[in-house]
Formats: sequence, C-alpha cells, structure tokens
Amino acid sequence: MVFNKEADFEAALIKILSEKGWEKEVLKNYSEQDLLRNWANILFDNNRDIDRLNDYPLTDSEMQQILEQIENLRTPLKLNGFINGKSVSIVRDNPDDKLHFGKEVSLKIYDRREIAAGQSRYQIVQQPKFPTKSKLLNDRRGDLMLLINGMPVIHIELKKSGIPVSQACNQIEKYAHEGIFTGLFSLVQIFVAMEPNEAVYFANPGPDGKFNPDYYFHWADFNNEPINDWDKVASTLLSIPMAHQLIGFYTVADDSDGVLKVMRSYQYFAASAISDKVAKTKWEGNNQLGGYVWHTTGSGKTMTSFKSAQLIASSKDADKVVFLMDRIELGTQSLKEYRGFADENESVQATENTGVLITKLKSTAPADTLIVTSIQKMSNIKDEAGGVNASDIEYINQKRIVFIVDEAHRSTFGDMLITIKTTFPRAIFFGFTGTPIQEENQKKKNTTTTVFGNELHRYSIADGIRDKNVLGFDPYKVLTFKDKDVRKVVALEKAKAQTEEEAISDSAKSKVFYKYMDAQQVGMVGHYDKQGNYIKGIEDYIPSVQYQTEEHTTTVVKDILENWVTLSHNSKFHAIFATSSIPEAINYYRMIKAVKPELKITALFDPNIDNSGGVAFKEEGLAEIIDDYNKRYEQDFSIPTFAKMKKDIAARLAHKKPYERIANTPEKQIDLLIVVDQMLTGFDSKWINTLYMDKILYYENIIQAFSRTNRLFGPDKPFGTIRYYRKPHTMERNINAAVKLYSGDKPLGLFVPHLAENLQKMNDIYADIVEMFSNAGIDNFEKLPKDTTVCRKFAKLFKEFNDYLEAAKIQGFKWEQSSYLNVDTGEIIKMAVDEKSYLILVLRYKELFGGSDGEGGGDDIPYDLVGYITEIDTGLIDADYMNSRFEKYMKLLNLEGVTQQELEQAETELHKTFATLSQEEQKYANIFLHDIQRGDVVVTEGKTLRDYITEYLSKAKDDQIHRVAVALGLDEEKLRNIMSLQLNSSNINEFGRYDDLKKTVDKAKAKAYFEKVEGTRIIPPKVNVKVDNLLRDFILNGGFEIETADDSN
Repeated sequence: MVFNKEADFEAALIKILSEKGWEKEVLKNYSEQDLLRNWANILFDNNRDIDRLNDYPLTDSEMQQILEQIENLRTPLKLNGFINGKSVSIVRDNPDDKLHFGKEVSLKIYDRREIAAGQSRYQIVQQPKFPTKSKLLNDRRGDLMLLINGMPVIHIELKKSGIPVSQACNQIEKYAHEGIFTGLFSLVQIFVAMEPNEAVYFANPGPDGKFNPDYYFHWADFNNEPINDWDKVASTLLSIPMAHQLIGFYTVADDSDGVLKVMRSYQYFAASAISDKVAKTKWEGNNQLGGYVWHTTGSGKTMTSFKSAQLIASSKDADKVVFLMDRIELGTQSLKEYRGFADENESVQATENTGVLITKLKSTAPADTLIVTSIQKMSNIKDEAGGVNASDIEYINQKRIVFIVDEAHRSTFGDMLITIKTTFPRAIFFGFTGTPIQEENQKKKNTTTTVFGNELHRYSIADGIRDKNVLGFDPYKVLTFKDKDVRKVVALEKAKAQTEEEAISDSAKSKVFYKYMDAQQVGMVGHYDKQGNYIKGIEDYIPSVQYQTEEHTTTVVKDILENWVTLSHNSKFHAIFATSSIPEAINYYRMIKAVKPELKITALFDPNIDNSGGVAFKEEGLAEIIDDYNKRYEQDFSIPTFAKMKKDIAARLAHKKPYERIANTPEKQIDLLIVVDQMLTGFDSKWINTLYMDKILYYENIIQAFSRTNRLFGPDKPFGTIRYYRKPHTMERNINAAVKLYSGDKPLGLFVPHLAENLQKMNDIYADIVEMFSNAGIDNFEKLPKDTTVCRKFAKLFKEFNDYLEAAKIQGFKWEQSSYLNVDTGEIIKMAVDEKSYLILVLRYKELFGGSDGEGGGDDIPYDLVGYITEIDTGLIDADYMNSRFEKYMKLLNLEGVTQQELEQAETELHKTFATLSQEEQKYANIFLHDIQRGDVVVTEGKTLRDYITEYLSKAKDDQIHRVAVALGLDEEKLRNIMSLQLNSSNINEFGRYDDLKKTVDKAKAKAYFEKVEGTRIIPPKVNVKVDNLLRDFILNGGFEIETADDSN
C-alpha cells in the first residue's frame, strides 16, 4: 500500500492498532502535562482502595514526586526496573485523605503478568507535543506514542512511501540529541521506525548511550522470515499482548553493559517455546526430554536462555531453574552475564561448592529459584558411597526442577549428564547450542536430539548472517609448505627412496613415486569413495611433527606479524591464535615475544593438564607467561590463582568490567591470546576480529572457533578473518563439511568475497556512478545531479561502494596500489577509481545531508544515508594539483602569443580540479577566476589558489555577518564570536550565549527588515519568532546570503 502523505499512514496505523488491543479513543496532541494528568487518572482508578489512595485523587505535587523519581533514575536501563517494579511510593499531600496525609503509600503502576486483563490500559497518543528548549519555537511533535497504564513506553516515528526507514531512525536520533526523551518521556523503552514497506525496532539507548544501526532489528515470524509490511508489523510486534510482553518480559536491562536491550524475534520464539513446554509439563517423571534450541553462536544465546529461565521462575511453573554450563566457561562470562540480565528484585545464585549447591536446591526462598552452576559440580550430587545424603536427594526430587544446559554440544555426551539425569528423574532438561550434534558428527552414537529431545526453535548461522545479526567469515588457507614439495616428500617416502633419481631409476619404486605425484590418483586431501571407504590424501601421510618444525612455525609467526597492522586496525581489535598442544602454545608464545616484544600477547591453557611427559617444560612456560602478564599489567597472579588470571584475560578481551573503557588505554589491552582449547567456545567479544589456527578441527568445533570473530561491531569490522595453517587442504575440506551441516539448509552468505571480488565490485559500482553523473551532464563529479531519483541512486550505490571498500582495506587494499592479482584466476585487476576521485564523491555524498533539518517543516531527505561516511576526512584531497593547474593557467594568461584554444584548455583543466571543493568553495573559486579575467585582481606571487578561495570565502562570511547584523540591528561582534565556535543545535545556547545575542536585536529594525522583505505588516510577537528562525538557521548553517528588500521585488 502506498501512502503519499504521512498523515494518511498515521491514520491507517492507528486504525489497525485500535483493532489489535489498543483503545479506540486516541489522545491527540497531548503535552507532557496532559499525559501526566492522564497517568494520574489511571493511577487513581487502579489504586482507589482504602489502603492506597482511599478514593482521593492524586494531586499535581504527588505526580511531581513520581516524576522526580523518574528524573533521578534517568536512563532506560534503570527505568526498566521502575516500570517492571510493579509499584511506586509517594508521600500523600492531598489534605482530603486524612487517613494517609503525610504518610507513604505504595501505588500499583504495572504488572507484566496482567496482560490485556484486570487493570491494564493501552492508549495511543497521536502527535504528542514535546517541549523545546526555546520558548519562541513551536513544540516538536512526534508521530505516535503508545502508553501502557499511562506510561509512554513505545515511540513510533513514521515516514511516507518513498522515504527510507533510515530517515525515521535519524528523526528519532535527532529528537534524542535535542533532549526530547527526558522527564516523563524518558520512560520510553522501545523505538519503532517505520515506512510502509519496512520497519525496525530498537531499545532506547538513553541520554548517555549511542544509537547503533547494527542493533536496529526487523521483526520476523517463527521461521525467521522477516515481516516488513506495516500492517503485519502492527498486527504482530505492536499488537496486544505482544507489545505488553515486549516491555515486561522481552526487554533486558543489562547491567554489565550498562544498556537496555530488546530481544530479537528468534529469541522471543525460543524463550516462549521453552516457557510453554514447562507450563504444560505434568511432572510425573520419565519426561526428561524438554527439547533444544539451535541458535547460532553470537546470536545472544545466553540472553535467550536467561529469559527462558526468568519466564519459568516468574511464572512459578517450576520450583528451581538450574542453568548448567561447563566449569571453564562458568569461570569467565556466563554468571556475570546472568547477573547483569537479572532484575533488581531477582537473585541469581552461584554455587561455591557442592554443599552450597545442595543448600540452594533444598531452599524454599524465592531468591534461590534461579541457580547457576557447573555440570561438573551438579554431577557430584549422587546417591552412592561418597555421594550426598539420600534423604537430601529425595527431598530435592520432590521439587519441580528445570535444567537449562548452555553450550549443549560440549559437556553433555559424557557420564556427568547421565549421572544428573539418573539423580533427578522428574526434572526436565533443555539444551542451547549454536552447533547441535547431528548424525554426521554424533558422539557415542548420540545426537543432541537423543539427549535433549526435539528442536524447539532454529536460527542457523545462515539466518544470522542474512539478518546481519552476526558477521560472515573471510577464511584464508595459508600454505607454509608448497604443495609440490609436500607431495614429493610423501611420494619418496612411499616409494622408499631417498632421491628422485633413485625413485625413477627403479621401475617398482617409479610406479609408486609417480602415483603419489599424480594429483588425479592421489589428491592433497582424503575422501570417501562410493562404498564408504576412506581414501587417504597426501596430507593424511604428513606426521604431526612436520608442523612443529622451525620452517613451519617461523612461517606461521611471519604471516601473523606481517598481517597484524592491517587486520587488527593497528591493534584496535584483538585476535586469538589456536594451537594444537600446550608445548606448541608455549613455543609460539616465546617466538612471537622474541620477534615482536612490543606486541601484547599472553597464553591460556589448562594448568592442570595431564602428566604425560614434558611437565617441567609446561610448568616453566606457564610460570613465564604468568610472570610476563604480571609485569605488563601490574598484576599478582600465580599458578594456583591461574583461574583468576583467566577471568582477567577474558574481561580485557571483552572490554567488560573493570575494563569497560580499555579502548582508551591501549597499554592495558591484550593484542593476541594464544590458546589450545579454551576460549574457542562460549566466549563473546565484539573486539575480536581475527582467528589464527594452527590445529585441525571438525564440524561443531570449527563453527564454534570461527564464531569467536563474528560479533557485530560497526563499519570497521565487516567480517571475521580466519587464517589457518596446519594441513590446509584438509582444513578446507573440514570447513566446507561444517558449513554444509550448520547452514540450516539455506542459501549461504557464510564466506564473504575475497579481495579480488571486492575490488571488481568497487570498479563496477564506480562505473555506474560515473555513468549517472555523465548522464546528468556533470563532469568530474563537480556537483550533485538535480534529479532527486538520481541522487537517491547515488546514495545507495556509494554506500555499497564503501561497504566493499571497508572489506577490501582489511584484505590488503591500499590507495597507493592501482593493480592487484586475482590469485584464483591469475587475472590482473586494475582499479578504475583513485583516492582523489573517491574523496570528491565523499564530498558530494556529504552534500546530500544539506537542506532542511526539519526545523522549518521541510520535506524529508529521501536518501538512505549512512553517518559514518560523512565523517571521512575530505581534507586529504591533494591541493597541489589544483595549484599547479592554477599556476599553468596564470602563466599562459600573462604570456605573449598564447592562442585562445591553449588558454581555454588550461582553464578547462583548472575547472576540473574545482570538483575537489565544496559547492560553496566552487562558487568563490569561479568568482575569483572571473575577477582575474576582468583584471579586477592582481595575483600576488607565492599565494596559492587555495589561499585566494579561503580569502574570498572569509570576506563573504564577513559580509554575510555584517548584513545580518545591520538588518536586525544586533551586536555584530557577539554574532561573529558565536559564528567562530561552529555550534550545533544542542550547544547553541550553552552558557546562555544565544539568548544574550538575541537581547541585542533592535526590534524596530528587525520589524522593518521583515516587513520590507515580505511586503506586509507583521505583528511584534511574530517578529520575535522570525528573528529566532533566521538567526538560529544562520548560525547553525555557518552563514548564508540573507534575502534583502531588493531580492523580494
């Protein structure tokens, strides 16, 4: 459906919402004061009993008490706890309520379990009025606000057909920066940006947070198919009960990150599937298979599992919810995350030892409902000699226990889970995994389905990459030995010959030798034949010791260090290096430390590893690593406290407490973490963008390890980079098999294009952009086309160009290099675009942001624009070439015997360089050139064209300021000072400077000016508004030519 007017779209959305549980009576143009009164009425209706308001309404000052509590809490994170805290306390000051006057009473505000029933109210506010900071400006108006029990919790911003949804997002962000969402409006938890064909929703980041488009989500159905049509979004996401649940259950106040989070659709479906399953459980025993959730690594499984546990606990459908994880992962992140996700009135219990765990399981206290423990500790509770008291187990077994097992692919196929299931026969078990064990990689003849039951919900890695909820991978097969050399070594060994000559001279040996030298007969990698027999490849014959040689390890270290600056963005991001054994990890640690001591590296492995030889080497290595760590980071860890050091390493890599601001202190960061098995599953950090691998992995372990790099970050991290070294062809085969198994039978975008493909895409898009400007009759990209549709296409194409450019930079692209080899095809790719042309296009892209900012009610910019592109420094455009063309032109102009054609050619060359200037600079460059041609200016030796442009521009600005000062009769010096500060809308009146400037305006002069320009009489109050509009726009836009009485005639 097409909406040419926003008002029509608004009306249609209201109509659907009123049919989906929201009240039909719409509150139009309500101000904050109106909404406070509306809330007061609802609070009165819901609390009029004798123990609360005693049938006496709330006074304005009592509502002010509530508002003060809101303003003190301030952030959406804290206000989420306020909204979901069920009640609010006030001291009664209504003198009519003699029973409670001067006493504190508690008022019920919202019950997340009371959905579409009881005292819940759902209201729509159309065009709510937001207060502005200046009394002279009209109030801002939002589009729609949704109230639950009188509280504004969802704000919706709409755009008509043809305006991209990004513009609705930008409008929300603009309102936030202007301080609109403060006071009562700071209660807003969720933003929805919508145009008829697309909608996104996201949590309010609050006054201290940042808006990040990576966390703007599309709603989807159970099968992860995106829902974009406005009416379907209204009927699902915004309908009652869904909207009520979204605020009450599916927002997460994450204390560890300090931000409010909202769940994605797949998280909602998974959590509700588990909650529903528990609600229907009859607790008669023999029903342990609850099911499992397959959500790809990096998609927020821990949050989903926590919400599942929280829903079960708060519904009282179970007495205990036990979150089980591997002890190694328990030592790093999950317990902290769980506690961060918990509400203020919730408690997440840790278990220091088995005795504490038993006490928590026996407890009837509500605070002991949610328990986090390790699968190892839980398996210690068993009814046998050396186990616990049988009566304790019998008592615990009378309770309804739900076990939620994290990383269910890992620890659940050994004896420990069998022990737990045997000990608790009435309990029900659920598993969460990004890589479920399937028939192809079954363990002990079991799969995730046989251990946990049926799949409850799936969100595969292919879904995550498609939805941009996780990143794709850029894997590189790095050969430390040439294939022909490896093949020759194996062929000689199989022929039992020392040299090629020996092998060839003996017919029997020759036959064997040439068999292994022939890639048709023996491939580099093994495979299964049609009968299911495994046929070995060349790499199957290579002993592990081959990869411990100096030649291999030196090549690996060289590759890591050569690529370090590019891949890590000069150590902005961190990397993990996975090795095959503890001795190899120690060896690599020492090699890298020796070659590049300034690189901040450490290593992590199990200090209690087996005693099968090399114990002294391991202990010495571990002591060296700990000692280095202590010295570099001023810590005091030892081998007995190595577990604490691991927590410290995890916190540094994830930039979590106490290292949230470690990005600003590089010396405290870890550049490279060397591991054997740890941290390759379950560990989350968006700051890790590269995985180096010198080990062989299979199936689920490949996807898990790769996924350490796939967390969203922003434009600097378009994908996770993987570089693997050991048996590279075998690993390539293993990677392809893992991808096939875990892609969820959907088209893949798992592996991002390599450099050659990205460069070709850049060339193709650049050609399209060149053609667009050429068709518009514009040479050298010197200005934007006038046609809006062409500009819209340019905005889209240039954004795509930048996406490919960001990826190419990480893969090795540099502007200084103009041609590249495609290693797959041998083709040479020549770049069609250079840095100067690119930066000119950035300038043109920035100019798309020009025009109305919404103050004067102008049209929306119909372009899908990306802010980070506008932050690119176009000051890098080389001015030397422009000045050289200027000097050439001036020489010819003053030279005798120069033909007109030569002069015109030089002028054309000079004009081409003007494309590197902004539109305003181009204007004054042309004026200056015309002045030269007329002989009105004499060029001074040593002054460049850039100098003259700046001079003309400066004089023009001075003239503009002077004309405004004369027209409005204001203090010119004050205006000049304010203009020099380059202010924006949020700080224009900082320290009252703007108000001081306006006080200097001569009202009579200003009135005379506007009446001359508009040719009509203007009443004094309107003069004030016009002065403010003109002056504010003039300052914020850096000046412009104001209209004069002569212009209007």
